[in-house]
Amino acid sequence: MQNKFVSPTTAGTMEWAKLGILISMIFFPQENIIIKLIFAVILSIGGTFLFVKLVQYIRFTDVIFIPLLGIMLGGIVSSLATFLALRTNTVQSVGNWLNGNFAIITSGKYEILYLSIPLLILTYIFANHFTIAGMGKDFSNNLGVNYEKIINIGLFITATITALVVVTVGTLPFLGLIVPNIVSIFRGDHLKQALPHTAMLGAVFVMFSDIIGRIVVYPYEINIGLTIGVFGTIIFLILLMKGRHNYAN
Repeated sequence: MQNKFVSPTTAGTMEWAKLGILISMIFFPQENIIIKLIFAVILSIGGTFLFVKLVQYIRFTDVIFIPLLGIMLGGIVSSLATFLALRTNTVQSVGNWLNGNFAIITSGKYEILYLSIPLLILTYIFANHFTIAGMGKDFSNNLGVNYEKIINIGLFITATITALVVVTVGTLPFLGLIVPNIVSIFRGDHLKQALPHTAMLGAVFVMFSDIIGRIVVYPYEINIGLTIGVFGTIIFLILLMKGRHNYAN
């Protein structure tokens, strides 16, 4: 959990959320968005804990291998979701639902984002504990912090917020990876101090990507998920190379 390249994108959390939405669409096609949210949250939490257990079971010597494991796991889950969508003729519905797109946000749908407010408050309350947990298990235990408990709380919050975003606007790849890392470069790893800056930079980055997506092919529009994916991939590669260089030194 000390790896800065682990995020909902590189841990497969978004793919698990998509699979949960697909399952709800297959078995409960007429139900409201709350059912989709429940399935997305359950599978996001379960998939994220599976990733963590795999990381704990497989000891990596290189910092890069951990996000690669998550990406491979996410690819497997995404392939399974695609297979199920093909078998149930829901490919188009799933594609329209899950591609990051602000155009699909309507009244009665975006309100579920309000559920993330208590989770954000909880994150701020436990921010110092998360900072200590990020220093390692032994260090946390020496300071009297229950490492496993704090990690589980963090995973629950991350997976739930990811599911909320995916259900509301679709996938926004690399957002939870590049923004915290950029803030960390300039503000350090003190989570409580970095949280407000992370929130503001994330909002600015999303708005900038949305504006670019609307300008490039005006009067048409590129989905914000694609725009963020392009920018995010470039920034992620830069951070990855920089992080590997620092890790090697």
